[in-house]
Amino acid sequence: MRFLHTSDWHLGRSFHRVSMLDAQRDFVGHLVGAVREHAVDAVLVAGDVYDRAVPPLAAVELYDEALHRLAELGVPTVMISGNHDSARRLGVGAGLMGRAGIHLRTDPASCAEPVVLADGHGEVALYGLPYLEPALVRGEFGVERAGHAEVLAAAMDRVRADLAGRAPGTRAVVLAHAFVTGGEGSDSERDISVGGVASVPASVFDGVHYAALGHLHGCQTITERVRYSGSPLAYSFSEAVHRKSMWLVDLAADGAVGCERLYCPVPRPLARLRGRLEELLAEPAYEEHTESWIEAVLTDPARPYEPMAKLSARFPHLVSLVFEPDRTPEDPLVSYAERLSGRTDREIAEDFVGHVRPGTTATDAERALLGRAFDEVRADLAVREAAR
Repeated sequence: MRFLHTSDWHLGRSFHRVSMLDAQRDFVGHLVGAVREHAVDAVLVAGDVYDRAVPPLAAVELYDEALHRLAELGVPTVMISGNHDSARRLGVGAGLMGRAGIHLRTDPASCAEPVVLADGHGEVALYGLPYLEPALVRGEFGVERAGHAEVLAAAMDRVRADLAGRAPGTRAVVLAHAFVTGGEGSDSERDISVGGVASVPASVFDGVHYAALGHLHGCQTITERVRYSGSPLAYSFSEAVHRKSMWLVDLAADGAVGCERLYCPVPRPLARLRGRLEELLAEPAYEEHTESWIEAVLTDPARPYEPMAKLSARFPHLVSLVFEPDRTPEDPLVSYAERLSGRTDREIAEDFVGHVRPGTTATDAERALLGRAFDEVRADLAVREAAR
């Protein structure tokens, strides 16, 4: 059986205030064309269909167009909600859409109710695990600790229990939206850490033949059977080096997996240019980037006059301007930036305790208290988002 694995469409998202709607529509057309060209048996969409819980009308219209085009192909589509989606909104009409071959899986309680397809070698059970916000689903799964690893493990236990009751030789595919250990993130993904921990081990998916993951925006292979498709479009300059694609997955009769990358159209290349203003304006090597979306990182010791206007004359698609002036190692701003670089909000808060109480770092009890505070804020935000 052949699947097309995609995720993280983020319909309605802009790129530094530039609308991506036309590029997203082009991707939908590319997706439909790939399904036809490669004789795909099912499409897997692993979450973050929308960019926010209440998407703009234009994004909803594009989503509706995408569903109609996929349904017209007569090829089943299995789609789960991600951490950017409102599960309730995305799941409206799921029963009716299922009759048209569009199978929405947004309810955590239904994670062990697969879409069952069949080929000449038997049945394939497709399990859709929507994004599981630990604070919201811990009661459903009966876990003591509200962590990503715990709730996802409990959900997978249900999947394996259902699979054990099916005919011998039934192959299994899981869709999930999570940060799996070994994955590489980018700047455009929303933080989902709980208790300072965001990732779950790949071993949580043991027992199934393929795990189609969403959340991380770079296409990557965690194991041969556990993969991220990545987003079809770049949504931050940290993705400038990504080659956006989908996975074409062939599942053999014995459960063996073969995967091929299908590359997505690029609306406009990205380039991050760094240097002093006069260097960026004069460097001949940068001529190749005049049609790219540009983030200019200026290193001038003092902020130059009207840099945006001057740079835009050479780079008409300049969308981001960052100031990182060259400083001496003795400059206090350098050491402060170094201390903050790569640190989480929780770690910065712990450092602040040591700053206001010199000579004494945060105690274990204080670190636990700060961790609970950050987790409670995240949980409150998740509840509010779900209620919107």
